[in-house]
Amino acid sequence: MSLKELLEKRAAKQADMKAILDMAKKETRSLTEEENTRFSELEKEIRDLDATINAIQTARELELEAPKAEEDAPEQRETRTQEQREYDAFDAYIRGVVETRDDPVNMTKAANGAVIPASIANKIIEKVVEICPIYHDADRYNVKGTLTIPYYDETTQGDIEMVYANEFEDGLSTSGKFASISLTGFLGRAICDVSKSLINNSQFDVVNFVVNRMALSAAKFLEKELINGTADKIDGLSTLAASVTTADKTKITPDELIELQDSVPDAYQGDAYWIMNRKTRTAIRKLKKADGEYLLNKDMNSRWGYTLLGKDVYTSNNVPELGTASKAVVFYGDMKGLAVKVSEDITIDVLREVKARQHAVEVLGFVEADAKVQNAEMIAKMVTAAS
Repeated sequence: MSLKELLEKRAAKQADMKAILDMAKKETRSLTEEENTRFSELEKEIRDLDATINAIQTARELELEAPKAEEDAPEQRETRTQEQREYDAFDAYIRGVVETRDDPVNMTKAANGAVIPASIANKIIEKVVEICPIYHDADRYNVKGTLTIPYYDETTQGDIEMVYANEFEDGLSTSGKFASISLTGFLGRAICDVSKSLINNSQFDVVNFVVNRMALSAAKFLEKELINGTADKIDGLSTLAASVTTADKTKITPDELIELQDSVPDAYQGDAYWIMNRKTRTAIRKLKKADGEYLLNKDMNSRWGYTLLGKDVYTSNNVPELGTASKAVVFYGDMKGLAVKVSEDITIDVLREVKARQHAVEVLGFVEADAKVQNAEMIAKMVTAAS
């Protein structure tokens, strides 16, 4: 069997796996025993195919055609070389190695003296997207300056309505109007201290350390602001109007969860999921349906390991816990209803003298962001009782 046929066979089996999961998700249930067995069989068959495919590809790579391979992909080879050059140059910069005049890398220098190669900035951005699912799922815009997003507002004059008509008779027109939200930019800063003992260790990957720490710090900051917002800064989900208020600030009932889920129209239910504090999830796990079954269950096929009323559950410590009055403790919906703008330029400033007495180097990371709800129908929140 040729490599092309093996790849086609693999794709077909992967499609079968997806179909099994899609059917269970559509019917808001876990996989049946039969489906689990078939899913495992398909997984094993794909792994067997992968082994064969990898063997064929390895054999091809070992063929003595190195000169031809270099001729076929000079641009890819140059790209890899440039990325490695930027990586090495940034590593040297953090370690305090003096630049040479014939340095092949053109480091971009911002007005505040920051130095940030494009490949390093991209690594930080990619990792932020990977770490923060709310930011990953939001409608993201990577642009500078003020961004104005128009949306159709039917709440002003009602929905456009089609009715029966007779010839030669006038009709009354009803329509909404276009409104807009504006996303500007608010500066956020992350500070990372790196031990000089680690920096002086040539085996320590200082660049990846900085990338991971900066990405984690940026992800935590963005998630907190996307959920709670800050007055006169990033709004995030704080301006949501659609909400369900609990009868008791310390408890959530199954009926209240159902009401919150139904606050989002069916058209936006496809990619909707729950967001709550881990302790709130624990409280909801104890709730049962009338037939004695638990409302929230572990589900190996879900995105984060749990489903509630057929939808995935994501937990974040940035969401307030149950027990405090008038706090949004649960969010539900499709996060594409949230518009997020982040400047493409992440700047990094390395300060070697500030923490010199502590035998450390301070690395500053700056990001400019803003976020607002752009479709209020797509997301709803649950607020605890006032007392």
